[in-house]
Amino acid sequence: MQFAAIVVAAGRGLRAGGDVPKQYQMLAGMPVLRRTAAMLLAHPVLTHLCVVIHPEDSELCHRALHGLSDPRLMPPVCGGANRADSVRAGLEALVAIRGDLLTAPVPGTVLIHDAARPLTPRHVIDAVLDALAIDPGALPALPVVDALWSGSDGLASAPRPREGLWRAQTPQGFRLADILAAHRAHRGPADDDVAIARAAGLTVAITAGAEENFKITAREDFARAERLLEDKMDIRTGNGFDVHRFRDGPGVTLCGVHVPHDKALEGHSDADVAMHAVTDALFGALAEGDIGQWFPPSEARWKGAASQIFLEKAAERVAARAGRITHVDCTIICEAPKIGPHAEAMRARLAQILQIEKDRVSVKATTSERLGFTGRGEGIAAMATATVVLP
Repeated sequence: MQFAAIVVAAGRGLRAGGDVPKQYQMLAGMPVLRRTAAMLLAHPVLTHLCVVIHPEDSELCHRALHGLSDPRLMPPVCGGANRADSVRAGLEALVAIRGDLLTAPVPGTVLIHDAARPLTPRHVIDAVLDALAIDPGALPALPVVDALWSGSDGLASAPRPREGLWRAQTPQGFRLADILAAHRAHRGPADDDVAIARAAGLTVAITAGAEENFKITAREDFARAERLLEDKMDIRTGNGFDVHRFRDGPGVTLCGVHVPHDKALEGHSDADVAMHAVTDALFGALAEGDIGQWFPPSEARWKGAASQIFLEKAAERVAARAGRITHVDCTIICEAPKIGPHAEAMRARLAQILQIEKDRVSVKATTSERLGFTGRGEGIAAMATATVVLP
């Protein structure tokens, strides 16, 4: 069952502290909102993702989602005075879309999710979708198992029965037309979308939630989420190797840095053999092919192209999957020119393109002891290793 999703990110999140709302704070090196959006975008039957933000947070949202170049991600929508108003703004944005050759029609099912729940397991989403095949609404929840007490002034006063009580989570799912009509008829705030649905007479099924699907609320919740992410982290390593022969020319470009030499490198692009190796290492870490597949040498538009274009695409693909490049190591193999005097500039250039710290980039050189084509001075080889962490 295909679905659209709304991520509600218009709140202020003051209890979490920090200089910015909690959805824009960093969680294991990535903004919370980005993790939540990437989690939903990873679902194979999602068709549209609408993020609803506070009117003052446009720049924060842009920075948080920068690089998530997925056509399913809609431009952010400004929310209202309360959560119900914000969700209604997202619903109206979805129904305003008209399917055409460029935009897929919005499906009849929508999931509404809190931005501050970035660790939602796939099975929680799938259970909600399964329930929507039968009921007009679905709510992931966990049964209350602890004893409940009312109290005042720090003292327990009376027990309360816990039978039949559930801890509500998101995403809460609905048939789009039904929940839109319910929101249009509703006035004032509401605890969640199930409250609005029930007020409109909609049946809402309870599906299995998950303990890790908690809502980041207080400062200590970030530490809890980071511990869970450590257990789920997908660490990838990719390798790249490239070779280019020499030709007559005034020098070579390696890792984006011009190195004076009595020869140049031959290639369809600018023949930056080192940057090509790094690029292939990143594509390899993602298992997304290589430079030749993304930028075929048979296409004239890549003739003489700067290799920075290729490396930026590889970095973009990492970002699109909400990943992080944590380390790049490149070894350049040649008898000449001397690489050492230029290695720091090469590290800085790679770090700039990849938007990572310079201390996460290594560039070094070796010779082949005058053996083989590099030893005979016929060209330059390069090999690289890249480490990528995916959520």
